[in-house]
Amino acid sequence: MGLLKIYKFFLHGVLKLAGISPKKIEIQPGTVVNFWVPTQTTTKPAVVFLHGFAFDGILTWQFQALALAKHYSVYVPDFVFFGDSITDKSERSVEFQAECIAKGLKKLGVQKCTLVGFSYGGMVGFKMAEIYPELVHSMVATCSTMALTESISKARLHRLGFNSWPDFLLPDSVQGVETLVQLASHSFPKFPNFIYKEILEGICKYRREKVELLKALVISDEEFTVPSYHQRIHVLWGKNDKIFEVENGQYLQQQIGEKASVEYIENSGHIVQLERPFKYNSCLNKILPSLSSS
Repeated sequence: MGLLKIYKFFLHGVLKLAGISPKKIEIQPGTVVNFWVPTQTTTKPAVVFLHGFAFDGILTWQFQALALAKHYSVYVPDFVFFGDSITDKSERSVEFQAECIAKGLKKLGVQKCTLVGFSYGGMVGFKMAEIYPELVHSMVATCSTMALTESISKARLHRLGFNSWPDFLLPDSVQGVETLVQLASHSFPKFPNFIYKEILEGICKYRREKVELLKALVISDEEFTVPSYHQRIHVLWGKNDKIFEVENGQYLQQQIGEKASVEYIENSGHIVQLERPFKYNSCLNKILPSLSSS
C-alpha cells in the first residue's frame, strides 16, 4: 500500500471521528454520487464543498471539512468520475455535474446551502446557483470562473504553456504530475517521485471520461451570457495563482456585480485551501456567518 493510500485511510478515520462519513447516493439508475456527510442529523447551516479537477472531494477539502464540522453541516461530494462517483450516462457537461450534486443534496434532505467551489468546482457551483436558486443561498468562489469560454481557455493555456487542458490536468508521466503540482502551488516543496506516481495513478482512473469532461468544459464565447445571480458571492483567491491569476478574480467580481465581495490570500497559489489552510479557514469563518444569514 502506497503512502498516499495510507494517509487517506487515516484521514478517513479522523473525519469519522469528527462526525463526517461517506454515503453513496443513487441519483438515477446508473449514476451514483459519493458524499461525505454529517454522521448525525443536524440543524446547523449546510456548507457544500466542491472540488477541482486533480483530487477527489475529501482530499481537496480535508482541512476545511475538519475545521468547520463543529459549527456547520459539512457536505463534500465527489463529482462523477472522481473518487467513488460514477455514471453510465454519456453526459459530460458542467450542467450534468451540477444536476447530480443538487439532486444528491435534496435526497440527503438539504434544502438550502452555501457552496464553496474551487476551480472546476467553482464552475459547477456557478451553474448550480443559476439553475437551483432555491437550493443555493450563497457561494464562495475560489480560483475559478463562471464558465471556461474559448477566449479564457486559450489565454490561460498560452500562459501555462500547454496546448490543451488534458495535456496539463491529465499528465501521463511523473514529470507531468510534478509540473502540475508546481504550477498549481506557490511554494510547495518538491515531493519524492513515488508521491507523484501515486497521484498519477489516481489521475489515470477514468482518464478517457475525464478527457471528455474537459472537452465539454470549454464553451464558445457566444454561447455564454452572464447570469443574474440573486445570491451573495464571495470571491476568495490565492494572490499568486498561476492558473487563474488575480486579474481573473477581479474580472469575476465585476461580472457578478454588487452581490460580490473579494479577498486575496498572500503567498498562495491555485490550491490555496491546501497551501494555506489555516488562513483560508480563517477567511471562511469570517465570511460564512454573514453569507449564511443574509
